Amino acid sequence: MNTLRASLAGFVLGMTAVAASNTPTFNKDVLPILQKNCQGCHRPGELAPMSFLTYSDTRPWAKAMKQAVLTRKMPPWFAEKGHFANDRTLSQDVVNTLVSWADNGAPEGDAKDKPAPLTFRDGWNIQPDMIVEMPKEFHVAAKGTINYQNFRVKVNFPEDTWVVAAEMRPGNPKVVHHGRVIVLPPGTAWMANAIPGEAYEEGSGGAKEGTDLLGKYNPGLGAQSFDVDGSAKLVPKGSDLVFNLHYTAVGTPETDRSRVGLVFAKHPPQKRYWMSPGTPSAFNLVIPPGDSNAEIVSEVTVGVSGAELTYIQPHLHLRGKDYELRLTYPTGESETVFKGIWNFDWQVGYQLAKPLPVPKGTKILAIAHFDNSVNNKFNPDPKQTVWWGDQNWDEMQSGFIGLVFDAKTDASKVFIPSGPSLLPRGTTVGPTLAAVQAK
Repeated sequence: MNTLRASLAGFVLGMTAVAASNTPTFNKDVLPILQKNCQGCHRPGELAPMSFLTYSDTRPWAKAMKQAVLTRKMPPWFAEKGHFANDRTLSQDVVNTLVSWADNGAPEGDAKDKPAPLTFRDGWNIQPDMIVEMPKEFHVAAKGTINYQNFRVKVNFPEDTWVVAAEMRPGNPKVVHHGRVIVLPPGTAWMANAIPGEAYEEGSGGAKEGTDLLGKYNPGLGAQSFDVDGSAKLVPKGSDLVFNLHYTAVGTPETDRSRVGLVFAKHPPQKRYWMSPGTPSAFNLVIPPGDSNAEIVSEVTVGVSGAELTYIQPHLHLRGKDYELRLTYPTGESETVFKGIWNFDWQVGYQLAKPLPVPKGTKILAIAHFDNSVNNKFNPDPKQTVWWGDQNWDEMQSGFIGLVFDAKTDASKVFIPSGPSLLPRGTTVGPTLAAVQAK
């Protein structure tokens, strides 16, 4: 009997040891996952409210982390159709590891299993060759509506400069809802007489002749790469930059001094990376009060040869539900290259897995739906008819579309507004896909 008891005890101890050896630990199993997927935001000075750099930072959040990955709340990723190089979706094996770690007491493990920490240069996600900062602080009021602010920053690039990556960083993330850095070439009429550093109120900006978007900041967006098979973004000789910022009052007086970091190409490229200034756009949109699924469409036609689609970033406001981008080629064939739900708090950009040729004459149609009903808890006022506007209680239906094409191509001819985007504003919901197809 004693021999049997000893054998059973040994068996139990052995099984316990095997179970313990199979339990994920922070140092060996979890930390590599966090470094790859989470620490870009989950570190001091970044958007996330907690840090995941160390075990002591992360351990209190183990159960919350489990829930976030099981519900696919984290990492933020909203594409339902399309193939993307920056897909943040966690594999089931990764989800299982995080869940098992939380369920088994979130052990730290052996220090020798810990990978080397990632290094971040002064908080940057890139290694900038040049940093351009607003020359002085802007004072953000504690209350009220704050219109878009434009700040010309004197740079006067000494020569044509090609940029392969950019990262816009808000000086005060509490009040910067989103922002853009716009290239202002010499001779551009827009902001021509602006005093550098002073604030100028205007609309959302960007859709001006001769300009191009150099960097963007949105929650969850991160740094942007313009290197697609050797492409880069052009900043013409003599250009300045304009910081176009959308501030939100938070109840206390605040200040902001945003900046942008740039990484330069080592050689002039053969291909130019170009970002549309928020087109296709439905400037003529109408969303009726109470409509829980208002459809709005917009369209551009590709006006040059040799262009390739590389990037898609939808932009809607608080009533937005979903967004789809559909291509119709000159042959008549069509395909949906992106479809996903909209999340105002996480305005994610989607980098195509490989560049997609869009021949001259290709129509790029954006289809979005909006919830202007009382059931939308984010709706500023379900009793109002909604039109295009800059503020959050207005709406937008637009998209920032990244293309690459021959560096000698005239960028002003790349996108031509067409179809529904040329219709006059109606009195009922629209423009809708059905109304366009009926014409």
